[in-house]
Amino acid sequence: MDAQDKDEAKGPVLHIVVVGFHHKKGCQVEFSYPPLVPDAEHDSGLLPEEWRYLPFLALPDGAHNYQEDTVFFHLPPLSAEQKCVYGVSCYRQIEAKTLKVRQADVTRETVQKSVCVLSRVPLYGLLQAKLQLITHAYFEEKDFSQISILKELYEHMNGSLRGSSVEGSQVYLGLSPRDLILHFQHKVQSVMFYVSPVNRLVGALMTVLSLFPGLVEHGLVDSSHYRPQSSVSEELSLTSESGSGADEFVSVSVTDLRLNPELLLNHFQVGSLDTRTFHSIKPILFKCSSDSNFLKPPSRTSPDSESDWETLDPGVLDELKDHAETPEVFESPSGTPITSQPLSGAGGITPGLVSGLEEDQYGLPLAIFTKGYLCLPYMALQQHHLLSDVSIRGFVAGATNILFRQQRHLSDAIVEVEEARIQTQDLELRRALSLTTADLRFVDYLVKHVTENRDDVFLDGTGWEGGDEWIRAQFTLYLHSLLASALHQDNERLLADYGAPFITAWRMTHNYRVWISNKHPGMTHITAGHPFQGQYSVADVKLRLSHSVQNSERGKKIGNAMMTTSRSVVQTGRPSVRGV
Repeated sequence: MDAQDKDEAKGPVLHIVVVGFHHKKGCQVEFSYPPLVPDAEHDSGLLPEEWRYLPFLALPDGAHNYQEDTVFFHLPPLSAEQKCVYGVSCYRQIEAKTLKVRQADVTRETVQKSVCVLSRVPLYGLLQAKLQLITHAYFEEKDFSQISILKELYEHMNGSLRGSSVEGSQVYLGLSPRDLILHFQHKVQSVMFYVSPVNRLVGALMTVLSLFPGLVEHGLVDSSHYRPQSSVSEELSLTSESGSGADEFVSVSVTDLRLNPELLLNHFQVGSLDTRTFHSIKPILFKCSSDSNFLKPPSRTSPDSESDWETLDPGVLDELKDHAETPEVFESPSGTPITSQPLSGAGGITPGLVSGLEEDQYGLPLAIFTKGYLCLPYMALQQHHLLSDVSIRGFVAGATNILFRQQRHLSDAIVEVEEARIQTQDLELRRALSLTTADLRFVDYLVKHVTENRDDVFLDGTGWEGGDEWIRAQFTLYLHSLLASALHQDNERLLADYGAPFITAWRMTHNYRVWISNKHPGMTHITAGHPFQGQYSVADVKLRLSHSVQNSERGKKIGNAMMTTSRSVVQTGRPSVRGV
């Protein structure tokens, strides 16, 4: 029995952990089962060095402003055999006077604690649903020394989830792209978002990632490879100098952004998706990297040396590509877009030759979060140094602390949800992320299907069209079509519908070169061309105008003025004219 089979036999849950806030020591681990450090006591509070940020991730910034909340986070592996560790934490606070047993160190009026599950599989929503019930019961005891319920939780989860596959709808439980589209529609620009509480943040970020086929299930295993800082003093120096200039950090220049449009986020301070929802695909595909060192196809995905972090040399990929057959060329059909049904026959999952990830027959998931690219659904303030760590080549991260927003030079883009504003410094990056006419048609198609026929509150969201799985099927089709079009590198007409600046930038990325280097049998059945390609029409002009009005500062002002005038006409029967 190999290591993977042994892990599956043990069950998906590694530890149950309780994190509390101490009035003098701050966030600290109060209980763990099994102990986080072998041979330690359950209440020792000892942590592996690689997990030193666990207390700050489990009890996030600003948690005291809410009675309860939930956060998802990722921890680095503890060994070469281990992969990303997925954390789900349920936070609650109660009044200290209600406790049946009040310990001596409880000196404040409220008690704040989180109950966490550390898992080897990314079942975020499923673990959250079970954990919320147990957390509520644990607090209802009014005696936090009663830990038997936590041990029972560990045994129950491993018993009920043992052998559970990370395929299927259970992976996406609680991650609803439909809710995001309904809420934001055409209001928000491209990518990542800013707001509280943290549950909205991590839920939206993971929902965006769930639109990429196979990414949540198989594409995050190497997404948390980072090294903690060596001393607390380094962390303190970062937080105390939050107002310092760019010279205090390894900043990203405009030239770097052009060559490495990396992914737009670094401040996904809460999430969501708009009718440009789908446009979140584009920035995440933007995973470029420097091409300096030669690297052989990896036999494992966990790098041990600095050179292992370097991206694959184009020569290696070209050599592999020579052995792959070129899929048959298909003519793009005319007529209505193919967006009604999900693609069937996904085939089995096999280890990718170059990516090291478990891939389907289409070569998905793309190798986005590998080779020094991080995915951190929540980033604690104590992890701020990762923004300027030279070994970290790019990341998608969520944060609730304003410090991340102040350090603008360390991120490619910052998006604030409440203001519906995305801040990007680089003009070429903006061009690459702009929606084409075909993209706008696709987004408008999604919004109309999600928002129409919502009169029956009992049946709302239960049908196929407009539902969560339907939305993911549309994004799957979009990505499959994009990849099929990318195989026809000399056909500018096919690629123009996706945006020439975007295609140019994407071809420079690591994930593109890994994908294009190998044969993917399923692609022979995919028709190249944008699903919403077609002749430009008057409807497209209206759609473009509407999009521009909703996504520019000047357009928003005009829209507000029109709304004010409309209200005046409705109320008085005539427009409100000043100065006449």
